[in-house]
Amino acid sequence: MTVIIDGTAGITFPVTAGSASAVQASSGRVLQVVSVTKTDVFSTTSSSFTDVTGLSASITPSNSSSKILVMVSFCFSANSGSGYPQTRILRDSTAVYVGDAAGSRTQALNLTYGYSQDSGFITPASAQFVDSPATTSSITYKLQGRQTAGNTIRIGATGDDTDSSTRVRTASSIVLMEIAA
Repeated sequence: MTVIIDGTAGITFPVTAGSASAVQASSGRVLQVVSVTKTDVFSTTSSSFTDVTGLSASITPSNSSSKILVMVSFCFSANSGSGYPQTRILRDSTAVYVGDAAGSRTQALNLTYGYSQDSGFITPASAQFVDSPATTSSITYKLQGRQTAGNTIRIGATGDDTDSSTRVRTASSIVLMEIAA
């Protein structure tokens, strides 16, 4: 008797004694997806990184070897003036997907440093990266923002956020995907 096993849809082996979960035969499969969308505005004048309320997502990996595909999308702006808005992504309390700590440079999301001096502008930003948290405990990914010189950074609105047909508000999101290793 011939037995043919087609693994294109993945093969799950039975859980054995001492094993935390079933073993997936095919790596690269999406095991779970968590998504959070934020439609309101966040703003701060803090020069310290501050959590962007409503823009965090938690996931509990089913295997410590799993990878987490992190996708963050948002728009940011600042009022006209001095200083620079900066953002970063944290896994729990650790900054991830940031540049190295060369000299006195700030470790931030590399594509959100700088903005237009016109408070009517808004800049789109996104980040996609694969993280290796090496845990089966719940982890939280979140966006933080700060303004370097007492100005205002806004996530999800133009710099002055006035009620005008020339101003916009935008949605922001975090999507987490657990990928089998």
